[in-house]
Amino acid sequence: MRALVAAAALLGLNAPAARASVLVAIDKSTQQMSVSVDGAPRYRWVVSTGRAGYGTPSGTYRPQRMERTWFSKEYYNSPMPYSIFFHGGYAIHGSYEIHRLGGPASHGCIRLHPANAATLFALVKQRGMSDTTIVVSGGHRSW
Repeated sequence: MRALVAAAALLGLNAPAARASVLVAIDKSTQQMSVSVDGAPRYRWVVSTGRAGYGTPSGTYRPQRMERTWFSKEYYNSPMPYSIFFHGGYAIHGSYEIHRLGGPASHGCIRLHPANAATLFALVKQRGMSDTTIVVSGGHRSW
C-alpha cells in the first residue's frame, strides 16, 4: 500500500501543471504584450498601459466579459473596439491612437493596434474566456 501511495505521489509531482490554453502576458515596463497558445508563443505586440496618475493594475486575471463594440462612458465616449474586460472597468482593447502605442498613454486600460485587438478578441472568443489567463506585470518605464 505504501508503494502505491508513493507511486501516486511521484506521478502527481511529475504531471504537467494545469494552465490556460491562452496566456496573455503584459509587461508594463516594456509596453509589450505576448500571447501564447497551449504554451507556444504566438504573438508579440506593442501596447500602451496607464499613464502617470492612471495606473494599470498588476495581477493575474480571467476575462470577465467581451464587447466587440464599446464606448467609454467615463472618458468622452471614446471608442474601445474589441474590448476584453478583465478587472472591473479595465480592459484590453483596440485604440485608434496608434502613434501612442509603445508608451504609457491610457487611463489604465491596455491599448492595442485595432488589428491586433481583433486577432486577440477572436482567439479568446474561440478558446473561451475560462481558458484564458491575463497576467499584468512590471512597473512604469522612465521616459
